[in-house]
This record gives sequence, structure tokens and C-alpha cells, in this order.
Amino acid sequence: MAPAAIKKWFLVHKWTSLVSMVFLLMLCVTGLPLIFYHEIDHALGYSIDAPDVADPAQRANIDDIVRDAASRRPDDKVQYLVGNADEPELWFVRMGADINALEASAFYIYDARTGDFLHDYPLGQGVMNIVFRLHYDMFAGIAGTLFLGLMGLVFVASLISGIVLYGPYMRKLRFGDIRRLRSKRIKWLDIHNFTGVVTFVWLFVVALTGVINTLSIPIFGQWQASQLAEMVAAQPERPIDPAAEVSADAALRAVQAVTPGQHLGFMAFPGNHFASPTHFTAFMQGAESWQSKLLQPYLIDAYSAEIVAHRELPWYVNALLLSQPLHFGDYGGMPLKVLWALLDSVAILVLISGIYLWLKRRHISFEDWFAAAREDGNAAQAELPANHLAGGS
Repeated sequence: MAPAAIKKWFLVHKWTSLVSMVFLLMLCVTGLPLIFYHEIDHALGYSIDAPDVADPAQRANIDDIVRDAASRRPDDKVQYLVGNADEPELWFVRMGADINALEASAFYIYDARTGDFLHDYPLGQGVMNIVFRLHYDMFAGIAGTLFLGLMGLVFVASLISGIVLYGPYMRKLRFGDIRRLRSKRIKWLDIHNFTGVVTFVWLFVVALTGVINTLSIPIFGQWQASQLAEMVAAQPERPIDPAAEVSADAALRAVQAVTPGQHLGFMAFPGNHFASPTHFTAFMQGAESWQSKLLQPYLIDAYSAEIVAHRELPWYVNALLLSQPLHFGDYGGMPLKVLWALLDSVAILVLISGIYLWLKRRHISFEDWFAAAREDGNAAQAELPANHLAGGS
């Protein structure tokens, strides 16, 4: 590359690294235990396994479960019935202070075979809740979530500019060389650049999926305002009858009849912003690989249990649904989680080494470095990263 082009990439890498590095280090450190959130929850006793029963094939009536949940918090509303393909023997009921409350007031676990109440999941408690909130929004709500998304975009720019600069850096060195006999700073510099380039694809994927995940609220908001609103508007208007009997069990059985081989992701109750005042919305999931991460919405009349509308989710919602499990390696079971944890540990090394290099930086201008590089390639190679990493590359 021409010197002017190298300088532009150098400045991009310097400042994007400086702006994003501390936040990305926090995200990588908090993301490490979140990879094993489910396993840690079980180890801490927050989640439980279903007990053995005489007839594992039996299924409890959903309405009995809903009534029990409502009786435990009579002033609250049942918002969602939630399923999990990995735990088909369990149903989860989310309660809220009102039908559209953003925060859950309770999260109950029931045996899907017997209908027995099993556990009241502790909300907002424990170290894992702190870890999750730091990773999700830094305890700053939607503003914190969107800010972390912005830092993710800045980090993507840092990654791309770092890859571009790696070519000039390596022109006098073999790929992967770690100059252990040089100064401590040069050694850390080589480690930083080598680990960064070999984990580039993983870092890029995790950063980009993280950015998409921060947009979950506006993405689902757009779907609610467009497709869901159109599905509801196409139905004949009918008055809400508070005395009428509505059956979540009948609604779920109606959907299951037309979706063999699929399972319920979650079902929103009438009045919820994912449904309508007179409809349930059941979100079904496939049974295999990536299809198990996607959702298929079905609008069900709350009084007749008739499926009245069904649409494929738009591409931007599917992109979000695929990004969420990919971000935490939740596709291939424990082997992929372990791989994600190892790569996350390497990413932490990349970021810590970048911070170390910034703290130990030398104040050499780009022009001075480039002039020296043209005169003495071998000597300049030791200085290129020292300056190019001045911004914490």
C-alpha cells in the first residue's frame, strides 16, 4: 500500500481500538460465564430438572398450569407460556405486573407431564444476574444496550483495519513469528497481532452478532408495528368479553395439530403486545439445527381457538433470532460452548495485550516510522507495530 493509505488505516485502527477496547474487554469477561449460563443456573440451584414420572408421554392441561400461576400472584397477569426444546418435560410461565410489563414479576417452572409446580425462578438475584446486566446494558436500560451496540460497530472497524495493517507489519517476518529475544513490548506486540489475526473470523462474527442482538427491541418493535398489526387488522373486530372462557390449552393444541414435529417457543396471551386483545400468538420452532432457532407466528382466536393468520417472519427478525444463539455458541451443545469459551479467552488476551501496549506506547509519529521503514526494513519492523499499536491495536 502507498504510505498515505497505510496512514489512514493506521489512524482508523488507533482510534477505534482506543474507543472500544475497555468496553470490549468487559463484554468478553462477562460473556465467558454467560456461555455456560444454563449450566451455572443449574449448579446454583436457580433452575431445576424435572423429576422422573411413571408415564413420561402424558401431558398436563395448560389451563390448569395457567390458573395455578395466576393464583400465586392474583394481582399480576400471565404474559407468556414458554417452552424449551432441550427441556420438553418443562413449561415456564412468565408473570408481569400488567399484561405488557417489560419486567417479569415472576417466572414459574412447571412439570409439563403432571402440571405440578416445581420452582419459582429467582429474578434479579445472584452474581449471574449482575454479569448478565453488565453484558446486556450495563444497568443503563435501552440506552446502555444501544451504546454497547455502537461499541461493537467500532470494534468491527478496529478488526478490519487491524487485518489491513497486518500485511505491512508482516512483510519482513514469517507468519506467526514471536520475537522472544527482543524487548518485552515487542514480544507482547507479536502475540497481540498473531492472536488477533488467527481469531479474526470468530471475533468478527461475535462482534457483528452482538451488534444485531442490541437491536432486538427496535427489531421486534418494527415487526409488531407492521406484520403483527396487519395480521390483527385483517380479522373482524369483536368486543372483549371479560366473562368469556379462553383456553390456552385449546389454542396450543390447535397450533400443534398443524405443525407436527415442531415445538412451542413461546405463546403470548391476549392483550400482550405480541398478540392482540382477542388473540393468542403462538411462536413455533423447528426441530433441527438452525431451524430450531427460528420462530413461526400463528395468530389464534382466543374464544374459538381457531388459527386465523400465519406469516413467515421477515429477514431482519430471522437475522436476530439466528444471531442470539450464535453469539454465545448455543448451536452445537457443550463441544461448541467449550470452543467458544477458548476463543473468548484468546480474545481477552488480545484485548489485555492491546491495553498493555497502549500503556507502554512510544511517542513516534507515523511519518517518522515510515521514513525509518524505507531506510532500514529490518530495524523498522521492530518499530512499525510500536507506532501502529500506539492506539491500543
